[in-house]
Amino acid sequence: MSEFLPFNGLLPTPEKVAEVAAVPYDVVNTEEAAKLAEGNMLSFLRVARPEIELDKSIDVHDDRVYAKAAENFKRLCKAAPLELDPEKHLYIYSLKMGDHIQTGILGAASTQDYDNDIIKKHEKTRKDKEDDRTRHVTSLRSHTGPVFLTYKDDAEIDTIVAKITETEALFDFTAPDGIAHRLWRVNEEISAKLADLFKNIPYLYIADGHHRAASASRAAAECRKNNPAHTGKEDYNFFLTVTFPGSQLKILPYNRAVHDLNGLSTDEFIDAVSANFAISETAEPIAQNPGDIKMYFNDKWYKLDCRADIPSDDVIATLDVSMLQDYILAPILGVDDPRTSKKIDFVGGIRGTGELEKLVNSKKAAVAFSMYPTTVEQLMAIADAGEIMPPKSTWFEPKLRDGMVCHNF
Repeated sequence: MSEFLPFNGLLPTPEKVAEVAAVPYDVVNTEEAAKLAEGNMLSFLRVARPEIELDKSIDVHDDRVYAKAAENFKRLCKAAPLELDPEKHLYIYSLKMGDHIQTGILGAASTQDYDNDIIKKHEKTRKDKEDDRTRHVTSLRSHTGPVFLTYKDDAEIDTIVAKITETEALFDFTAPDGIAHRLWRVNEEISAKLADLFKNIPYLYIADGHHRAASASRAAAECRKNNPAHTGKEDYNFFLTVTFPGSQLKILPYNRAVHDLNGLSTDEFIDAVSANFAISETAEPIAQNPGDIKMYFNDKWYKLDCRADIPSDDVIATLDVSMLQDYILAPILGVDDPRTSKKIDFVGGIRGTGELEKLVNSKKAAVAFSMYPTTVEQLMAIADAGEIMPPKSTWFEPKLRDGMVCHNF
C-alpha cells in the first residue's frame, strides 16, 4: 500500500513560472548552471546551485553555500513571488518532448514507505551526495526538486488524470530546451480520490532521484529526533515526488566511451572482444533491440552479438550494460569499477551516437559503445528482486523542473 498525499504546494505565479523553473541541480555543473541563470534573478538554479553567486574559490560544500541557498530561497519567495496553497492538493504535471508526452501526478510520498521499501530502489547512493542534499533540504526546510517515481499502470487513475488534462492548465510554458511543461491543480475532492486509489498500488519505484529520496529520509529522521512531540503526520515525514505510469516513461541509453585500450594493440583488442562476441561491421550505430550492442572503433561501427552463456533468469546479468561491463570493460579494458574509474566517460543518449563518434575521432576516447536502453520492465524487475543496477544504466528524458512546486516542512 502506497501513501501518496496532497500537500500545501509552494508555487510561483503563472506569469513568472517560466523564469523560475530550472533543470535539476544534478544535470548541470556549476559553470553550466551559471550560464543558464545568467541575467535571470528568478532562476531556481540560484537556489539549487547557489555557488554560482559566490567566489569560485569557495568549496561547493562550504557552510556559506547552504546559507546562500537559504538566503536566495527566501528572496525568491518574495520576488517571484512563491505562494503557498492554503489547501492541500495533488497536481498533474505533463511534459512534452517532440512527439513524446508523459503525464504524472505530483504529490507527497512517505519517507516511511521509502525506509520500508514500499518505494523501491534500483541504485546505490553515495554518502557525499546524500550529505549535500540533506544539508540543502534542511537549510531551506523545503523539498524543491521532485523525485521521479513510476508505478505499474492503473486504468482508473489514468482515466481521472486524462479528464483533468482536458481542462485549462494552471501553468503552460515551453522551456529554452524545447520541452513543454503543463501543470494542473487538482481540487480537494479529486485529490482525496487519487490518494485513496494509490493505497491500492503495492509499490512505487524510483526512476530518477535516488539521492533526493535518501536525503529526504535522512532529513525526516533528523526532524523526528529533534521533535519530542513527533506524531508521524508532520510535513517532514513526506517528500516531493512526481509519479508516472510505467508505460509512459522514455528511457534513453546511457552509452560509454573508454579513453584507451588498456595497453592492447588494435588486433589484440579485437581478438579479446571476439572471445565472447560475434563482431560484424554495420551502418547502423543505434541499438535496435535488447542485446544489440554497437561499438565505434577505428572509424567504423560494429555490431556485437554476445555469445557468453548467461542465465536467462538473471535480471542483472542479462542487461546490456552488464554484458558490456562483464565481458569487455572490466576484463579487457580494465574498467573494474565504473563508478570510480577515470578511464571511462558516460554519454547520455539524448546526445546521440554522433557524440560517441566525436569523442573517438578527436582521440579523446579509443573506443565507444552504443546500447539499447534499459526497459521499465527490467528496472521494476530488478527493484522487485532487491537488486542494484550497474551504475549509469538509465537516462530519463524529459527532465522534471525544479521550482515549479515546492514542499515545505
